[in-house]
Formats: sequence, C-alpha cells, structure tokens
Amino acid sequence: MLMIPDYFHFLLTGKKAQEYTNATTGQLVNPVTKDWDYALLDKLGIKKEIFQKISLPKTSLGKLRREIQEEVGFDCEIVLPATHDTGSAVLAVPASDDDYLYISSGTWSLIGIERMEADCREESRLANFTNEGGYDYRFRYLKNIMGLWMIQSVRHELEDKYSFAELCAMASKSSSFPSIVDVNAQVFLAPDNMTQAIKDYLKEAGQKVPETIGELAACIYNSLAVSYGSAVKEIETLTGRSFKRIHIVGGGSNADYLNQLTADYTGKDVCAGPSEATALGNILAQMLKADVFEDIIEARKCVYDSFGVRVFHSRI
Repeated sequence: MLMIPDYFHFLLTGKKAQEYTNATTGQLVNPVTKDWDYALLDKLGIKKEIFQKISLPKTSLGKLRREIQEEVGFDCEIVLPATHDTGSAVLAVPASDDDYLYISSGTWSLIGIERMEADCREESRLANFTNEGGYDYRFRYLKNIMGLWMIQSVRHELEDKYSFAELCAMASKSSSFPSIVDVNAQVFLAPDNMTQAIKDYLKEAGQKVPETIGELAACIYNSLAVSYGSAVKEIETLTGRSFKRIHIVGGGSNADYLNQLTADYTGKDVCAGPSEATALGNILAQMLKADVFEDIIEARKCVYDSFGVRVFHSRI
C-alpha cells in the first residue's frame, strides 16, 4: 500500500517508502509511537504486511531508476519532502517562535498551530480538530474550514471577468455591507450556483441581499474573516493559550482585503506570505537534508528574509 506521493517516488526510484506527514492523514498512525497503529490494523482486519516503513521528510530514497535517467538525460538524488501539501506549507511558515497560529489559505483554509504532542481529547474531536503529522515529528493541530472556494466559484460565474485583486477592491468599496453567512454551511460546498446560494441563504435568514458584485464579495470576505475569528477562539480555548499573531501562507495570502479583515475580526497581527508555501516547504526539506540550513528555525528565517511578508494590524 502506497499513498499517491509514495507511488510517484516509487516510479522515480523503485523504492517503496511511506512518508510520515501524509501517512498520518489516513488515521492509521499511532500519535504516540509515530508508527502504524498495529493494534488498530488488527481490529480492522487489515494486513499489516502491506504497509511500508514510515520515513520522515529529509529521507533519501537514492537515485533515479536507470530507465528514468535515460529518459531525462541526468541522474539526481530523490529526497522526501513533507508530501502532504499542508505539511510542506506549514514547514515554510516564516516564524521564529511558537507564539502564532497559521492559516494555509487556498480553496480551503487549514487553521491551527504546531505542537510536539497530539491532542486526542474528546473536546478536540467534537470541535473537528485533527492531529496531522508535520516536519520532524511535529503535529499540525488544525481544522479544515472554508477558504476561497466561495469567491472562486462566484468569479467563475462571472466568467472570470475580474481578477481576485479587482474583486477585493470592489469588496473594499462595499465594506459597510452588513450581511454575514456561515461559510461552513453545507449549502456552500457544491451549489449549482454560488451567487444564488448566498442570496437564498441571506433571504431565508432575513438579512440584506447583495445587489452588486462588490456587496457579494464583501459578504464572502467578511464572512470568511468571521469564521477565522471563531476558529481562533476555539484553538485558544482548547489549548488554554493566547497567541500573538497569525501567519497566512498560500495563495490566499495575496488577498490583502481579507488579510486586514482577519486582523480586525481576530484582534491578532496578521503576517501574510509567502504565497507559494507548499513549493517552498518542499525545497526547504531538501535543503535541510543537504545541510544548507542548520535547523528549521534557520530555514524559516531564510523564508522570512527572502519573501515580502506583509503585516496587518487590527483596526478595532
């Protein structure tokens, strides 16, 4: 049994290995031993023999297979990154301490913290938090909530006539529009028409229905920021901690209007960027393997120094 990234590595090298961060998302890895949960596998009747040894990011799988070398005309070493995309994105969060939350922002938003021990309490489960593996046996304690899916859908319904920057600008001009939706409501997951779904939701809730593109975009962005604020409160309640700032990485970090709203609704400083965090996290794991950086702190400092991290302060 190989997960998709592991299968690609097998095709490149002929080596079968299962990478830690992605393996943990299958809920068959024991959060204490960091290995397959063999007792659980027995209870489920799954043959443990089909599972490969779990390997950490930075593990070298060796060189390309000869057939691949002949096809591409060169050879190189294949090093495991954090093969889960959010695992790589979080590795590239440009932070020098642990006094922060992160949002990996794209079509969906993954919001959480890094911790060295998993939180498997019933309270976490009921709040829909999970413990996904991170670099060097860290845990990504996070929940999956709505991201830019709603505004992406609306943009497509407008035949991609406007850029995301233009939609943000129109939303900013309509920032006083008061209506808010629950972005995590089932009706917004796969509607036939997102614009109509939002209008129907607001009409049924007795709220003002948007009449312009700017009002529609303002409703979406403000509603997203409200959901981020609720998630931050959940994390702080569950952990008993108060965090100073939020690092937003991924494509959604380019939406400065949403970044400012997030700072406003959470009361936290928001540090936005880099936008290509997943690709950078992949590269960082390989550079750490090559001893370009001494540790993850030095690697993240390089990300901070190399990319334009923008800071937004709460206006409330």
